[in-house]
Amino acid sequence: MRFLARPNGRFAAFLFSCLTVWVAQAATAAPPEAPPIFVLNSLDASVSVINPVDWSEKQRIATGKEPHHIYMTPDEKSVIVANSAGDSLTFLNPRTAEVQRVVYGIIDPYQLQFSRDMKWFVTAANRLNHVDVYRWDGKDLKLAKRIATGKTPSHIWIDGTSTIAYVTMQDSDELIAVDLPTQTIRWRVATGPMPADIFGVHGDKTLLVGLTGSDGVQVFDVAGAEPKLVGKILTGKGAHAFRSAGDGKSVFVSNRVANTISRIDLATLKVSATYPVPGGPDCMDVSADGKTLYVTSRWAKKLSVVDLASQKVVRQINVGRSPHGVWTLEHAKRI
Repeated sequence: MRFLARPNGRFAAFLFSCLTVWVAQAATAAPPEAPPIFVLNSLDASVSVINPVDWSEKQRIATGKEPHHIYMTPDEKSVIVANSAGDSLTFLNPRTAEVQRVVYGIIDPYQLQFSRDMKWFVTAANRLNHVDVYRWDGKDLKLAKRIATGKTPSHIWIDGTSTIAYVTMQDSDELIAVDLPTQTIRWRVATGPMPADIFGVHGDKTLLVGLTGSDGVQVFDVAGAEPKLVGKILTGKGAHAFRSAGDGKSVFVSNRVANTISRIDLATLKVSATYPVPGGPDCMDVSADGKTLYVTSRWAKKLSVVDLASQKVVRQINVGRSPHGVWTLEHAKRI
């Protein structure tokens, strides 16, 4: 049997020096870069890419005309920008901000949402008064049906069973329920003035609807065959967009006119805290640790960063005109 010879002193020293260099390089290697925060600039047709470490704007990505909402796919492989006047969708890599592709021929996608099973993709055509229901095969979108609605469809909520899409009608003051398998309207109900965002709670048996033309949130019971208005939560003038706090216990709503954010307790459906945020607070996201709220200040051209413990805005970052949506990969639970 042959045995390997023991390394001589010179060779052993060489191996030791190589190991030392490797350990030093591993120790000094830069940590992976934190995923960016995306801010959508509606009037500049662009997305600002924010570094959450030094809070600098790293770059701006050109999009189609009038991008209004931004949305991460349920599998978190893409961030989608809906370019309403550009009739297109821009897919971005949520970690690197690289443009993955642009999908054209999506008519007036003002608001957008995937079903949680990712079989359905729904857009609200704010200018053209229709809702489009698309089938998704994991790669391409195929229009299943274009559904005429009330005036100015605004925001969408798809339930946990991936069978019902709820959509608000901003200028006809209505909420409708769309059956996704049949692409038909199940029911419609009157709301208060200028309904905007929708958020499902209590296992999607209850819907919260922000009233931008009023001072609070309407509460609808949708557990039965017909919806029932069961209450209103006073939050502040211009109640508009929702974001789960990520704790399963509360949800935020932005009050654009009042320049505040309200936290709603889901057990009591009452406001448990109020945070002042200037500049017309609009869309929101929450950091993964649940300690920080990112808010687009729509009229101030800034991203506002709120420390939830102190209930104060701790910094603002300059972005483009009319910042609307905000999204990041490192986030608290959204549902």
